[in-house]
Amino acid sequence: MRDFWNGVQDVMIQITHWVMKTAPIGVFALVAGVVSESGLGVILPLLNFFVAVVVGLLIHALVVLPLILWFVARISPRQLLAAMAPALLMAFSTSSSAGTLPLTLQALTERAGVSRETASFVLPLGATINMDGTALYECAAVLFIAQVYGVELSLAMQVLIVVLALVTSVGVAAVPSASLVAIALILGVLGLPLEAMGLLLVVDRVLDMFRTSVNVFSDGAGTAVMASMNGERFLNKKI
Repeated sequence: MRDFWNGVQDVMIQITHWVMKTAPIGVFALVAGVVSESGLGVILPLLNFFVAVVVGLLIHALVVLPLILWFVARISPRQLLAAMAPALLMAFSTSSSAGTLPLTLQALTERAGVSRETASFVLPLGATINMDGTALYECAAVLFIAQVYGVELSLAMQVLIVVLALVTSVGVAAVPSASLVAIALILGVLGLPLEAMGLLLVVDRVLDMFRTSVNVFSDGAGTAVMASMNGERFLNKKI
């Protein structure tokens, strides 16, 4: 039985390698199809989309979350960033908050001084349902696709997109590019063409690195807030 399941694992890994090798060809085919229908002008807005998403993620990570840490937890955002630096670098390189979870747990407990009881409860929960960067990216991606295809969205539709992005981000797996499944769901609800996702694949990998880092920092911020509300004292030692 052990040899059998080891063989199944080897087969699945080999299939994954095949998919990774053929993925660039598939992305090229998807983008070529969209460009043939909409023209080369559809590629140019990708730069604006990329910058808009990155700026939005930076505002959330460097303004919103630090304000929460300062006013709610009464701790220094700079100290928490320094403590979580190894985990944030791992999240940026792997684009997986689940894969980064052991390092995030180590950073919060050993470098920041949060109790293991609090970190062990909040971090796994946050890695599953606390996807701030993913929700932001989903909203931006759907609005971008709607603009590319010239679809006018009313205020009610935009609010619906925000709600759907928040709900679907909770169920998104903590693995690379998992948010594309949620984006496809939202596009289906709005009646937008799913093939437009081929445009997102051009910049998705790099943006995935940014939004995963935001997700991990948000998990750390949530853990710090919970620890502070429980009366714990941390971030007192030199990082």
